Amino acid sequence: MQKPTDRTIFQNAWVVPDVESACMQWVNELGVGPFFITEYRDAFSDTTYRGEPAKLDMIVALAQAGQVQIELIQPLVETCAYRDSVPAGRVGFHHMCVWTHDIDADSAYFDALGYPTANRGRVGEVGFAYFDTRPLLGCMLEVVSHDASVVERFADIAAAAVAWDGADPIRS
Repeated sequence: MQKPTDRTIFQNAWVVPDVESACMQWVNELGVGPFFITEYRDAFSDTTYRGEPAKLDMIVALAQAGQVQIELIQPLVETCAYRDSVPAGRVGFHHMCVWTHDIDADSAYFDALGYPTANRGRVGEVGFAYFDTRPLLGCMLEVVSHDASVVERFADIAAAAVAWDGADPIRS
């Protein structure tokens, strides 16, 4: 069977009840930062949850820890992939992320294996999907379209962590 996804895991993500508090915990207790926060309200298009049209809003913080990007997610809706595995008010590991070069082929591939698409959508030209791989991995797997602008943004976040001196730990 064709395996279209780039299997290089570049991100680990946690669902948190409060992004800023979680960021400061990572900064103060693990020395990870700086975190770049983005609020996504009405930012996504073509969004589905378990195959049905759905709204997806969240606040996201990204930082780099060595070779791995850290994502902290505060869901702003209850019906979403995040709440499938992490109840409101709790902290929990949610997913690993890899690039995709063909999101439709990935969806067909994971569906054929019995790992359905939990959420799917777009932000601009960039597509994303969360596959419910919990029976295999104990968490979900996200794929994100390999896009030059996203790669550049992630590289900027990684570069900010290289010589970070602890100043300005939360950035927009």
